[in-house]
Amino acid sequence: MKHFVCIFCIVALFSCTEKEKKSMETSEAMAKKIHDSVITIDTHNDINVKNFTDSVNYTQRLATQVNLPKMEEGGLDVSWLIVYTGQDSLNASGYEKAKENAMAKFEAIHGLCEEIAPDQIELALTSNDVRRIIASGKKAAMIGVENAYPIGEDLSNFKKYHEMGARYISLSHNGHSQFSDSNTGEADSVWLHNGLSELGRDAVNEMNKLGIMIDVSHPSKEAMKQMVTLSKAPIIASHSSARALCEHSRNLDDEQLQLLKENGGVVQTVAFSSYLNTEKHETRAAFMKEIYKRAADSLGVQWYERDEFAKLTDQEKEKIMAIRPKLLKLGDEMATKMDDAPPAVDVGDFVDHIDYMVKLIGIDHVGISSDFDGGGGIEGWSDASETLNVTLELVKRGYSQEEIAKLWGGNLLRVLDEVQAVAKSMP
Repeated sequence: MKHFVCIFCIVALFSCTEKEKKSMETSEAMAKKIHDSVITIDTHNDINVKNFTDSVNYTQRLATQVNLPKMEEGGLDVSWLIVYTGQDSLNASGYEKAKENAMAKFEAIHGLCEEIAPDQIELALTSNDVRRIIASGKKAAMIGVENAYPIGEDLSNFKKYHEMGARYISLSHNGHSQFSDSNTGEADSVWLHNGLSELGRDAVNEMNKLGIMIDVSHPSKEAMKQMVTLSKAPIIASHSSARALCEHSRNLDDEQLQLLKENGGVVQTVAFSSYLNTEKHETRAAFMKEIYKRAADSLGVQWYERDEFAKLTDQEKEKIMAIRPKLLKLGDEMATKMDDAPPAVDVGDFVDHIDYMVKLIGIDHVGISSDFDGGGGIEGWSDASETLNVTLELVKRGYSQEEIAKLWGGNLLRVLDEVQAVAKSMP
């Protein structure tokens, strides 16, 4: 009898293992089918103009988290390439220097699409452009502006940015701009405008008239609330997650999420480790600090933590960001061989935020972003080549193809359409 029970248990265990294996195979096949069917859009990928030259560019499999080979490998259809400018002095010389930086990035993106690889990637300005470009077999690029600081105090520059392809703009970044307070004011409770400045209020109206989506990922909560009140069109958070799950000023709390829903907008959940699970991130980061230093030493370069970047010049930051993806990958590979390495923030943690926000505000108001090449990237979605893993996790959680299509870009394109429709209706 004991032998019979033992054999029965072994058979049952084998049967369960086989079922789990088949279930996994089924999930992977379903995820691949869905992933290939929907349009996948990542709304926030930073760039370095040094990767947009004749000799070094996105047609090559660079160390960058995003480039055309990695997009192709991971099935990422649309990359929002970001014209980012750090915050500096609110004066004419500061604005002029910032303008040069922004123009160089605009030109780099246009150069990629029009000169370097027009047969592989094309700039999209509307949702119809996106669908046409993807149907043609090419990748699509779109342009977002992170920080309106380079615009200075001349509102006509919003039109110039729009003409150059900008389809969303955030009015501030890390630091208060001439338009808006930043979320970073929470650290010391020092505010410049108590939300938006008068110039910022005018900027909201200007973006509505032009059909530019207003991005609230970096501005302060009060500024965001004022933008919702003033805007005649839906808004977006291009790369933010749920503050209820991770207490960080860059995330949106429940009140902000509800406001965004009422406004008709969308929050693009961001795969940024410290915005997803603080405790897990900090435990892993403390362990990895020494590992990344070792990786840097092996390559003969200096390792800097992100909180040390503020001390560096723009040139030093550019140099570091160019090598950083390679350092991170090398360090992570070293950690996989260590039994005592704490777990990294992963795709499961990322989709936890999607689950939470979908439950709170509905499937029509949530999307996906990575912040690749700007600090983003998690285990399982460390670069564009691993994009399928996000769809796989969504399938495992029970999301349908229709729901996944909305999360991967349908909601964002719907908001873009509505913003552009509002612009046409305004005098």
